[in-house]
Amino acid sequence: MSFHTRTDYVEDVSPGSGALPPRAWYASSDAPSLSLDGGWRFRLSDTADAQDDSFAAEGFDAGDWAEVTVPGHWVLQGHGSPVYTNHLYPFPVDPPRVPTENPTGDHLRVFDLPSDWPADGEAVLRFDGVESCARIWLNGTELGEFKGSRLPHEFAVGPLLRTSGNVLAVRVHQWSAGSYLEDQDQWWLPGIFRDVTLLHRPAGGVRDFFVHASYDHVSGTGTLRVDSDVPGRVTVPDLGVDVPAGEPVTVPAEPWTAETPRLYDGVLATEGERVPLRIGFRTVELSDGLIKVNGRPVLFKGVNRHEWHPEKGRALDLATMREDVLLMKRHNINAVRTSHYPPHPAFLDLCDEYGLWVIDECDLETHGFTEQGWRDNPVDDDRWTPALLDRAARMVERDKNHPSVVVWSLGNEAGTGRGLTAMAEWIRARDASRLVHYEGDHTCRDTDVYSRMYANHAEVERIGRRLDGGPLRRRELPFILCEYAHAMGNGPGGLADYQRLFEAHDRLQGGFVWEWIDHGIAHPELGYAYGGDFGEELHDGNFVCDGLLFPDRRPSPGLVEYKKVVEPVAVTGDGTAGTLRVTNKYDFADLSALAFSWSYEVEGETVDSGSLSVPALAPGESAEVKLPAVPAGAPAGEAHWTVRAVLASATSWAPRDHVVAWGQLPVSARRRPYVAATARPAPGDGVITLGPAVFDARTGALRTIGAVPVTGLRLDVWRATTDNDDGAAWQSDLRYGLLWRKLGLHRMRHRLDAVELGEDALTVRTRVAPAARELGLSTVYRWTSDGERLRLAVSTVPDGDWTVPLPRLGIRFGLATADRVRWYGGGPGEAYPDTRTASRIALWQSTVDEMQTPYVRPQENGARIDVRWAELGGLRVEGDPAYWFTARRWTTEQLDAAAHRTDLVPGSGAGVWVNLDHGQHGIGSQSCGPAPLPQYHLRAEPAEFSFVFSPAVTAETR
Repeated sequence: MSFHTRTDYVEDVSPGSGALPPRAWYASSDAPSLSLDGGWRFRLSDTADAQDDSFAAEGFDAGDWAEVTVPGHWVLQGHGSPVYTNHLYPFPVDPPRVPTENPTGDHLRVFDLPSDWPADGEAVLRFDGVESCARIWLNGTELGEFKGSRLPHEFAVGPLLRTSGNVLAVRVHQWSAGSYLEDQDQWWLPGIFRDVTLLHRPAGGVRDFFVHASYDHVSGTGTLRVDSDVPGRVTVPDLGVDVPAGEPVTVPAEPWTAETPRLYDGVLATEGERVPLRIGFRTVELSDGLIKVNGRPVLFKGVNRHEWHPEKGRALDLATMREDVLLMKRHNINAVRTSHYPPHPAFLDLCDEYGLWVIDECDLETHGFTEQGWRDNPVDDDRWTPALLDRAARMVERDKNHPSVVVWSLGNEAGTGRGLTAMAEWIRARDASRLVHYEGDHTCRDTDVYSRMYANHAEVERIGRRLDGGPLRRRELPFILCEYAHAMGNGPGGLADYQRLFEAHDRLQGGFVWEWIDHGIAHPELGYAYGGDFGEELHDGNFVCDGLLFPDRRPSPGLVEYKKVVEPVAVTGDGTAGTLRVTNKYDFADLSALAFSWSYEVEGETVDSGSLSVPALAPGESAEVKLPAVPAGAPAGEAHWTVRAVLASATSWAPRDHVVAWGQLPVSARRRPYVAATARPAPGDGVITLGPAVFDARTGALRTIGAVPVTGLRLDVWRATTDNDDGAAWQSDLRYGLLWRKLGLHRMRHRLDAVELGEDALTVRTRVAPAARELGLSTVYRWTSDGERLRLAVSTVPDGDWTVPLPRLGIRFGLATADRVRWYGGGPGEAYPDTRTASRIALWQSTVDEMQTPYVRPQENGARIDVRWAELGGLRVEGDPAYWFTARRWTTEQLDAAAHRTDLVPGSGAGVWVNLDHGQHGIGSQSCGPAPLPQYHLRAEPAEFSFVFSPAVTAETR
């Protein structure tokens, strides 16, 4: 037997050779299996032809090789470096050829068969995912090769197996012809990153089976037929089913939905094997121009989910997958688009079990060809069609028995072409029980859904009203936003505005936020690394950190906002009248699983609380509910009713009393802070004293309030730009962060015009303007006091041609020290004009450090909205009107300059820097989507606002 270097398959457009036809995946049967996960010997070469194939020969000594963990990526285990690009190919575009500089990983695993491994029957070696192509040997015999990184491949190996000392050799190339079909927005991470399993296949065992389980919502019955490639019987004890495979049976059954995921346990028993079945009855159809399941339209409240772990990349274990599903369910998410490839198959088991609608997407994206106007795009080249069909078949055959999968997606950002049509035709012929999705062809020639990315609110409304025009077929189809609300950094903004449109127009059947999790890679020096942090010359920076979860799976404020926006129960009403309207916004479930409660709060403190009787409303129904009388003896002050809908009992995905939805109704308005101007400014030795405050006599600068030193108090209009402020490169017309910098708002200068002592006020007149520009803000600070409290009234008038909104408008100052923070207003987390839905008025406390939002790339964060008063560093600050409050241990300039959180260090002359903002510009999602809506712009116009400073109320005096 001779071994030599062979690389011709790497650039072959075919899907590979030697692999068995695709089939259904199932986690277990009574046939034995052996996991080959764990430690493998590993050798990395810089090029595809640097080594011959002798490592696959029997007796090869790999004792001096390194060791890697499978599943895993070798670049995350100390061998080479990851590369991140959004859509640019990190190699020359010359399909199907790839560079000779092609990192190649040789893997070796020696294994013994278990002592009870059957001597009869066959065996199959299964690879669930290898990037980007693999060539396989077992005991010196070549089995074949394959491409299709996120897809399963199996090889027949029975005659080759030995009782002990089996040698499995796998050569993996980072680049191959298949890489042209896998240009998804993610890290390029080569390796054997999903499970490797040896499966015993007994004589008479099941090779493939197809569970057909439809539901008739009129009769309340389910029809089951399980097709099998070998004879067998299907039993479902809970339904009394015992029929031959292939024979349909109709029985009374409960339907499966994402809200009520009823699964029936069954068994497919053949002569040689018993395969467990988890059966969900549901019917998906396109009816009346809508996506319907079990006769009802569905509203997708979804996310796009890449597989990600900050240390393991796309090598996810079951616990991590379960954590994702539980987090989704607990945040009212009901749907997942598997962007942009089929996930680990166990993830779909979890979607079946816990209940999530799934758009299962094929492992196909050729986005880099957009750089050349889609010339040579593989999906419009017949030579590539067999590879495209292979990918479609491997997805459909693997996942066809999952009730959670309601839509097949042909892929993502692959242009248009004959190959996509061939895929759609094959899928429909194989499985007519689901719909077909593809966003890239707006004629909708091959799809059952009109799908778009990042359409702005106005366009979505036109589509909802059917005023969008276009081809007739498209106008007859339902609409979804397969990507919207780009969750990069601080944001996304505008979620509530989208949701109002979805709920107002039947044709709009929801959307999928981009995306689920930040793809930050754990880094010992940077915290989390992103594109460019590994020395890549070609990269797309932190565009890979665009999720609703931080890399460690902590929910971001964006996810908390999304939960509130898509909550399945609406609580509205008139707090003053004590009337409440409860609306069930589920598609299928009634409200019997929820318990309702009320609390009556004055100045953020709960005065009384109790349970609330709400009928078990059916989907879409509303009811008027009377709140109790205002508690007797309730103190005076600003009051609210807060009503919560919680789980009445524990479920599989959340404990009892988990909050599903809530609403807050104002009862009485807040009392405006008032300070009688009775104290007189008193000039002294270089200072001016006014009540508890001391000012610099020359500049009018505030020095102290009582015993609390204050530094640098002045008007502030700059914020460390967010990813959404900076916008995406292709949105060059209106990228607010760049416009602000061009205008010079990050380099504002403060000119002192006058310090005036009046009978009851100290007035400081200034002009605040950017260097190199003629426009500015004429700003007046008017200080008054009643002897104990200090009031600052700020008035500002823009002069010059202000053509862009301001980032922020307020004051900032430094305190020598502060740790604990207490405030009455919106919380518990950050909020901005278009991300404020989840903010609830209450009394909150935190620390300065806990108030920081840990975005992977530092940027404006942490503002609390609608703050009536806040206490920190010995000061209490009341606002008129309510204000945005931010406190951090570094300046805005430091925050703006930081590339990673590890760059942020306290300093710059104060312990804590505080911003009290009259206004903030909206957030939007312009890092890829639309800018903030006009109503969230902070326009440069005359403004007046005030603050009252006094000693903080300590725990001892409360």
